[in-house]
This record gives sequence, structure tokens and C-alpha cells, in this order.
Amino acid sequence: MSVEVLTTISPTTNEPILTRNGVSQAELDELPNVATEAFQTWRKTPLADRQGIVRKALRLLADKKDDLAEELAVQMGRPVAYGGAEVLTAIKRADYLLKVSDEALQDTDGEPEKGFKRFIRKVPVGPVLVIFAWNYPYLILVNSLIPALLAGNTVILKPSPQTPTVVERVAEVFAEAGLPTGVLQYFHAGSPTQIETIVRNLKVKLVAFTGSVAGGLAVQKAAADRIVHVGLELGGKDPAYVRADVDVAWAAGEIVDGAVFNSGQSCCAIERVYVDEAIHDDFVAAAQEVLRGYRLGSPFDKATQVGPVVSRRAREAIEAQIKDALERGAQDATPESETFANLPPKGNFVKPTLLTGVDHGMAVMREETFGPVIPVMKVRGDAEAVRLMNDSEFGLTASIWTKDTEKGYELAEEVEAGTVFVNRADYPSPVSRVSLGSLTSRPGPITARGNEEIRWNEN
Repeated sequence: MSVEVLTTISPTTNEPILTRNGVSQAELDELPNVATEAFQTWRKTPLADRQGIVRKALRLLADKKDDLAEELAVQMGRPVAYGGAEVLTAIKRADYLLKVSDEALQDTDGEPEKGFKRFIRKVPVGPVLVIFAWNYPYLILVNSLIPALLAGNTVILKPSPQTPTVVERVAEVFAEAGLPTGVLQYFHAGSPTQIETIVRNLKVKLVAFTGSVAGGLAVQKAAADRIVHVGLELGGKDPAYVRADVDVAWAAGEIVDGAVFNSGQSCCAIERVYVDEAIHDDFVAAAQEVLRGYRLGSPFDKATQVGPVVSRRAREAIEAQIKDALERGAQDATPESETFANLPPKGNFVKPTLLTGVDHGMAVMREETFGPVIPVMKVRGDAEAVRLMNDSEFGLTASIWTKDTEKGYELAEEVEAGTVFVNRADYPSPVSRVSLGSLTSRPGPITARGNEEIRWNEN
């Protein structure tokens, strides 16, 4: 029986760079069977032994960080200067999970009563299906993979076709670290039908999905006709509010980085900026100065700060939002820059774009952009800023920028977002994700460039 052939297209050249074979229906059906059989032994493996295997695998992964950074540059376009940092951040988070696993997995005493011994025991659920995206693939993956393995579950991985080598490298290091056969498996697929089929497989006991809203809804729908735990981490349209008392130059530098890093391809990227009218013009001028120094270009140049977006489809969607905003009265305030003016002739390069005069009638202020666009809207003060921040169907992260941190914490209580930063945009913190689902906290100035979401099988 013929199987699907998946082709990865270079974001830098729009040319094919590698292919992977999908799986037959029989092979797909066998994955949960193998995982279930391996689970019978792995679940009984002492936690100390599971920790030792995970710890060794992480060290092996760290040794490969430069090669992995190069692979990410080729496959998803992130500049090589930053790819290794993702791997190290993923390891940092995994190390935290290792540190807390003894306490997290130990028995918990129940309510004491004479004549009874009560306790709660944490037990693994069985085979776990992890479907994850391409934009921070190592960081996203450890969020689910490491807790699942430490808890005694077996795991089946389904990567994005954009970054297919991630599962292969991870499987290699775990095998070298001594993970028993069948505990960790993976498959390549682009067909929604195959993904829906394995989600519906009764031997899969938990599904962890990180990706687009549409992809998450599809997974949820596929799982709806049976009892199974589903963890979803989806999209964002994360707002930033700049109060009038802020250090304008500093805030502009931080916000531009929070919006443009990884070409804006993060669910936790800053995607809308509200600035007090008293400092609006100064903020825009400061943001222009910051952007003027950014280098857009080949991800293989170590001086590059912004590479291409992941696909032609993504570039066209971003450009459509910019066009819609300009047609509705927004202004393009992007400064002139040599690298912005001379984009590489091939690939999906989008210059970091600063927009002013935007409002909530524009798609760029309401729909996820997932690209290097910074729309700035003038507000009259705290009340209007909070109202507009909450005027969204998304609620992942938000940030408030002010010298009055206590006021920042006070406003954070009013913002409807899972994580609210004060004087900080998305930042790597090992504590920000400690389970198969999302752990969020509000308010506070701490959390991670790492709760990264992505598209389901977009090339």
C-alpha cells in the first residue's frame, strides 16, 4: 500500500529540502499497540531509573545543540544565532521537571481518620499522543514529553512536517540513553484523517496538542466521541500596554524584541501595543530607532536577527493583514533600513513592520498575525487600555509597562489573560510549564518565551 510522502519546503528559498514517508494505516494502528505493551514494564520502572535515562538524554541533546540549531535554520528559518538557545532553554525546563518530579509524583496523604489509611497515588495513564508544532519544536516537545516519561507513560510523537528531524534527534538520544524499545515512538503524517484516527484510538489515553486554534478544535472534535484527556495550547493575540510614566526608549526596545523575535512566530509574541497618548509619538520614534538597527536576512548569517517566516502561505496572510490595515487608515511607520529595502530574492521574508493609527476594526488588531508586525494604538489611559486589552477572543499572555510596578500589578488583576507580565515580555522560565497541560499564573513579571504555539501541519 502506498503511503503519503511529506515534503519540507525551505522558508529561505521556497524549494524542497527533504522528504519523509508517512505511515500506512496498519503501521498507524500498531503504534498504540506497541506503546501499550511497553507501558506494562515502563510504568513499573523505578522513578530514579526513569530520571537517570531522561537526565542522560538531555546531556546528549545539549552536546548536539549547534547541529540542531543549523537544522532549525534550514527547516523553519530561525537565525542560527538563536537556535542553540532554544535547545538549552528546553533542557533548562526539563531539568526543572526532573528536580520537582520526586515531590510531584509521591503519594499525598488523605484526610486522617481513626481506623483508616488514606492516600492519593499518582499513577501513569498509559500511551500519550503528543502533537507539536514547528516554531519552538524542542521547547514545545519537552513540555509534554518529559513529564509523560517521568510519570511512567509511554509516548507517541507526531511532529510538524516543517521540522521532521526533531523527533528523529530526540528518539536517537533517548535510545542512546537507554530508554527501552517501544516507550518512545514517532510517526510522520500530514493527513488530518490519520491524525484523527490515532486520536480516536482507544489505547491512546491522553492527547497533548500545541498548535493553531483550528488544529486544536480538530483534535478536540476527533476526541469528542470517547473519554480521553485532551490538553490544548493554541493561539494568542497578546497585548502590551505602555503607561505614560515609562522609560520610553527602554520599553520600545523590549516591546520590539517581544514582537519581532523568531519573526513574530510565537503564540506569546506581542501582537498589539496600546500606548498612552501623552507618550505615543515618543514611543513610536523610539521603536523606529530600535527597528532601524535590526538585520533581516539569511538565517545562516550569524549577524541576522530576523529570518524568513515559515511559508509562503504565512507571508501572504501577514501581508494581507498589513494591507487591510493600510486600506482602513493605518500608517506604515517602519523606518528605512538597508536590510529591509533589499530583501533576499527568494524565500518568505517579511520586514518588521511598525503600524500606527490602527483600531479594532482592523484584522491586525483582532486576528492572530504570527509575524513581525507591531501595530500601535493610542489610548487615553489605564481604563481604555484595559478595556481594549480584554476586547479579544484570545487570552494567553499580556504585558504592562510602567515605573509604578504596584500599579502594574493592580492593573494585571483586571486583564483577562492566563499570564500577565509587568515590565517583561515573554521570557524563558523553567517553572512556566510543569505539566501536560498549561500552567499559568497572574499577575506577575515572570514567565517564559516558551509556551510556544504553532500551526498544525502548515508548510
